[in-house]
Amino acid sequence: MKRSRLAIALAIAILLLGAGTVLGQQPPIRIGIVYSFSGAGGTAGKEFNDTVALFQKQHGDTVAGRKIELVERDDGGIAPDNARRLAQELIVSQHVDLLAGLIFTPNAMAVGAVSTQAKIPTFIVNATTSGIMAKNPYMSRYSMTATQVTVPLAQYAYKSGQRTMYVLFLDYGPGIDSGQTFENTFTAAGGKIAGEIRMPVTTEDFSAYIQRVKDAHPDGIYIFLNASGSGTTFLKQAATAGLDKAGIKIFCSGDLLTEQVLPAIGDAAIGVISSMNYSGTHDSKMNRDYVKAFEAQSGGLPPTFGGVGVYDAFTAMYKVIDALHGQLNDPDKVMDVVKTLKFESPRGPIAIDPDTRDIVQNVYIRRTEKKNGQLVDTEIATYPMFKDPSEH
Repeated sequence: MKRSRLAIALAIAILLLGAGTVLGQQPPIRIGIVYSFSGAGGTAGKEFNDTVALFQKQHGDTVAGRKIELVERDDGGIAPDNARRLAQELIVSQHVDLLAGLIFTPNAMAVGAVSTQAKIPTFIVNATTSGIMAKNPYMSRYSMTATQVTVPLAQYAYKSGQRTMYVLFLDYGPGIDSGQTFENTFTAAGGKIAGEIRMPVTTEDFSAYIQRVKDAHPDGIYIFLNASGSGTTFLKQAATAGLDKAGIKIFCSGDLLTEQVLPAIGDAAIGVISSMNYSGTHDSKMNRDYVKAFEAQSGGLPPTFGGVGVYDAFTAMYKVIDALHGQLNDPDKVMDVVKTLKFESPRGPIAIDPDTRDIVQNVYIRRTEKKNGQLVDTEIATYPMFKDPSEH
């Protein structure tokens, strides 16, 4: 009897010990990624993967005792139906706790509807059209808006002596936001718009548009092209057409002058004025360390604003997971933490606006220069902790 009771006691102890071990092991936190690993042009997919690899080297792949597991899906470019389907699959079949990614506005808006219906917090790394969050309460953004970086540039253009400007932009969400914002801000300052050209997103030859600008003899032009690489063609054609010799100064969104495409543009980029939320030459210890570490991770490619958006979105997710001790079962609590986020980034200080869930950050006016034989975007003015004025 004593032996029997001892055997039973040992069996119960083993069972309890095993149960305790099982209970102490929490399942991984699954982050669903919907991103244009293909279809975005350039090295966007590689930069995403290099950025995440670097981030997890620095911060680990476990937060609050829970393993972080990424489930990646490629939406293939501007493809809202595909992005929506992939987000649904990640939620329903893969049971992800969070969503992240989204380069293009149409895809972000499509995923926003899924995020709202399923109450899945979603961390946008690009998608720069204003107002995306207004109808999607479980989204927050870690890039910028086109309006946010364009208002300071238009103000700077007038302040630096331009009085007439010709405006060219891609005819889709961020391009329309940028072009119209530049026009409204510049005219409000006292300037005059000499003309406007809306270009198809598939435009590859800009020579006819450039000639129309040259014939109008403005003081300068504002051009919005996204980071697809078409800016290389535009600036080379502008140089060939002699815009600079005609005294027409070029202002543009920083998408056109990313650190990775500057070598391909060459000297045609020298003197161009741009606005952006990040420059590889940003003078902070965190950025110098980030650039060095990223280039080591990427095999020599420099980081761009796109990678910084990914890096900061992961920083935000890790901070939220840690603040909630790994418990993400209440999406409203997740978003309550999101609204409090403030931290230092390689781009400088950033915060999430609790009213809009959009990013507040420095906007830098930059001039492209050649230093020590290398083209760089030098910060020449800062608009500190600037909000998207269209959302306030």
